[in-house]
Amino acid sequence: MKKILFAASECVPFLKTGGLADVVGALPKYINKDKYDIRVVMPNYKAIPEVLKEKMEFKCSFYMDLSWRNKYVGLFEIQEGGIHYYFIDNEFYFCGNTPYGNIYEDIEKFAFFSKAVLSILPLIEFKPDIIHCHDWQTGLIPVYLKDLFSGDAFFSGIRSIMTIHNLKFQGVWDVKTVKDVTGLSDYYFTPDKLEAYGDANYLKGGITYADKVTTVSKTYAEEIKTPYYGEGLDGLMRARSNSLEGIINGIDYEEYDPATDKLIPIQYNSKNFRKEKCKNKKALQEELGLEVNPKKFMIGIVSRLTDQKGLDLIDCVIESICSEDTQLVVVGTGEAKYENLFRHYAWKYGDRVSASIFFSEERAHRVYAACDAFLMPSLFEPCGLSQLISLRYGTVPIVRETGGLMDTVIAYNEFDNSGTGFCFHNYNAHEMLSVINYAKNVFYNKKREWNKIVDRGMAMDYSWKNSAALYEALYDNMIQ
Repeated sequence: MKKILFAASECVPFLKTGGLADVVGALPKYINKDKYDIRVVMPNYKAIPEVLKEKMEFKCSFYMDLSWRNKYVGLFEIQEGGIHYYFIDNEFYFCGNTPYGNIYEDIEKFAFFSKAVLSILPLIEFKPDIIHCHDWQTGLIPVYLKDLFSGDAFFSGIRSIMTIHNLKFQGVWDVKTVKDVTGLSDYYFTPDKLEAYGDANYLKGGITYADKVTTVSKTYAEEIKTPYYGEGLDGLMRARSNSLEGIINGIDYEEYDPATDKLIPIQYNSKNFRKEKCKNKKALQEELGLEVNPKKFMIGIVSRLTDQKGLDLIDCVIESICSEDTQLVVVGTGEAKYENLFRHYAWKYGDRVSASIFFSEERAHRVYAACDAFLMPSLFEPCGLSQLISLRYGTVPIVRETGGLMDTVIAYNEFDNSGTGFCFHNYNAHEMLSVINYAKNVFYNKKREWNKIVDRGMAMDYSWKNSAALYEALYDNMIQ
């Protein structure tokens, strides 16, 4: 039995701020339990819902040195679906209402977490073959493995993987503070190790010291070797390219299934969507106070409202997008300028634009089920989950060709009747607008072609099954 430990700062269903939690929550479920003993460790945040906290069983507690500080470490456990979930407890670090706060606090918090992850292993008598680390919050684990824990026989032979979910977030703070917090010697703070541009960088440490580096799509793995997408680490990514692999994320096909989804008014599937899907559109139009007309072209956006998501392109041509023959439905929160942009247009065109400036899982599911098209004009997108959910729900994605969007959405080709969505290449508002208009033309004037695009999209398999097989192959190669 091969032993794998996932270490991450968030995990569904316990706590979620983004796609990272979906991955850490779903992937272990799909890994073959007959071959792998897979366990997950995360912080025991105060923000974890009480109903889940009640299931936790206290395992042990001890004190651990963090540089010159002596810190309490508590350990709790939940076993579900053949997976052990461990929660590292320390009220001083994990008592906030959100998992992340000021970066200078997070730097110390995740140094504590990284060291605690390794410190609990002998106590739970679990020696993983591989520790699979996710994002900068766990970047110190591969470093500590090679440093503070390298003299201990228990830790010899443990390998590590660093998975980059979004290279933009790196955990950067000044060298002096990081040295003081981590207890690492001067040796580690040079440009070929943790130091980058005069500061200390947790993710860089993880990438440098991990045995393997993965990211969440093949295209993104190539993109981050270039200065444009490399966020200052493109040189390091090129240097590690032999150990770098892109594996696309999946989505949980049990949670996202229009045939059984309890959050949508009318269930439907790939056989009956022509008749049933538009009933969800009608229900959403009524719910949001839009003009009730199932024939009208409806575009959905479910997103963090930030520059990364390409919303400045939408801002540029939003008058043209919100034309009389189109409805636009937006769900999400983020930067004030985009929240106010969508609020303004919802006020200006109340019968055809709706802005839900909050996040609701139920509202999101209803948008996926109701809309004809789903817009994702991202500046960069490591993987993206929304386009995968859209395909599953028969909602045609309109995306920019970058990262995971390029790997998962096949551009419609009217000459050979192929494709699952509409794509544009350059980061340009008018190019995006012409593709939206092209999609709209197909929707209104070539309904059979549109329905075939939906058919092909719903037939795609982006469940975790395929991705899990690729991760298993990666684990097997490393353990041999």
